[in-house]
Formats: sequence, C-alpha cells, structure tokens
Amino acid sequence: MSVSFERDGGVGIISIDDGKANALSPDVLSAIAECFDKAEADGASAVLLQGRPGRFSAGFDLSIMTSGVEPMRALVTQGAELLLRIFTFPAPVVSACTGHALAAGALVLLVSDVRVGAEGEFKIGLNEVAIGMGLPIFAVELARYRMPPSAFDSALLGEVFAPADAVRAGYLDRTSGSVLDDALATAQRLSSLRRGAVSISKDLHQLAEARRCRSSRIRTPPLDAAGAARPRRGPPRWPLATTA
Repeated sequence: MSVSFERDGGVGIISIDDGKANALSPDVLSAIAECFDKAEADGASAVLLQGRPGRFSAGFDLSIMTSGVEPMRALVTQGAELLLRIFTFPAPVVSACTGHALAAGALVLLVSDVRVGAEGEFKIGLNEVAIGMGLPIFAVELARYRMPPSAFDSALLGEVFAPADAVRAGYLDRTSGSVLDDALATAQRLSSLRRGAVSISKDLHQLAEARRCRSSRIRTPPLDAAGAARPRRGPPRWPLATTA
C-alpha cells in the first residue's frame, strides 16, 4: 500500500509513497481518509502528512480525470471530502511538502494548518487551467481562503511556483533544508496544545468556509468527455461562490 500510518509520541504520521508521482486515486484517497480516522480514534494530538523525496503529490489521477465526466466527478467529489476532512480535523495538521505539489496536491497544502516545503527545484501550485481543466468551485474557495489577494489570480491562471515563491503565494509557510525533521518537530510542538482548544478554535475560524465548500463540492465548470473545460458561451454556468 502506498499510504502508511505510524505514531511518534502524540503525532500521527501519514506517509504517501507510491514510488512514482503520488497521484491521488480513489484507493489512495480512501487510504488517507482511513489514516485520519485512525489518528482521531487513537487520540493523536497532531498529524504529520508527508510525501516521498521529490514528490509530495501530483494531484488527482489523470488516467481517471480524463476517462470521462462521471469518473472525473466521482474522483473530485471524493477528493473534496478528504480535503475538507483535513481542513476541519480537530488537531493540528502539518504537511511536509517533500517535492512537487500540483493541482490537488497543492490543495492538500492549502487545507493544512502548517506547511513546510523542501528546498529545491520543485513546482507547487494549482496548474489545472494550464493543462486545460477548470477548477472546481471548492478549490477556488480554498485558494481564496488561504492565498493573499495579490497571489489569488495565479490559481485561476494555472501558475506554478518554486518553493520560495510558493511561500509568498500562500501554499507554504516556510521552506527547510531538512523538511521531514523540521515538519516533525513542528508537529511535536503543536501536539502539546490542548486538543479541545484547537478543535473549538478551528471550528470557529473554518467551519463556515468548510460548509460553503461542501455545498459546492460537486459543481465544476462544464467539461468535455476528456475532462477538459469547454469554452463558455453566454453567461457563466456556475457561480463563483456559493453560500452555506
């Protein structure tokens, strides 16, 4: 299995390593969700989510995203539920961005509480538009929530960033020459916080946003059978945002 779970004191460590691009297939999404369930059931006080060296995640499995509209919608909907699970997880979630993080891989960073990125020649960002796919509304809303206004348009235009620039764009909090050690130390420090206080604070700050994203999770721009966004004719089919 390309997803594993272990404990280091109060920290639950979820590792993704398929030996390739760490694409998010239905099986991988289910395995990650099960690991978060296990972390919560075991009483973990923080979670560290990490990729393999050089690859954090390339996003949703393109073989499914381009196989037809219905498989694409099912995968995106499943992915949205996992992203919102991470976003509202009752303990701190630290992501160790160990390399490239694209599309849904970048969304995982946006929903994490702390994001530490590896230094190196890596690409990070929401590149869907650059490869001909429209962003789902929940992805736009998560980007709007986390990214500074000056960088938000980059998500709509498919721009990707080197790690240092990804900090300024809002995908990362900082970079590190020892990303796994740094991220684990951060998770261990955060695990000392009272879990109830963290949960209440996250609910107050993020619950409305999660509800808004969940209400729009299956809404996507019009797509053709290959998963590419069709040219729009007339007024927009989907609103830019929804209300809870």
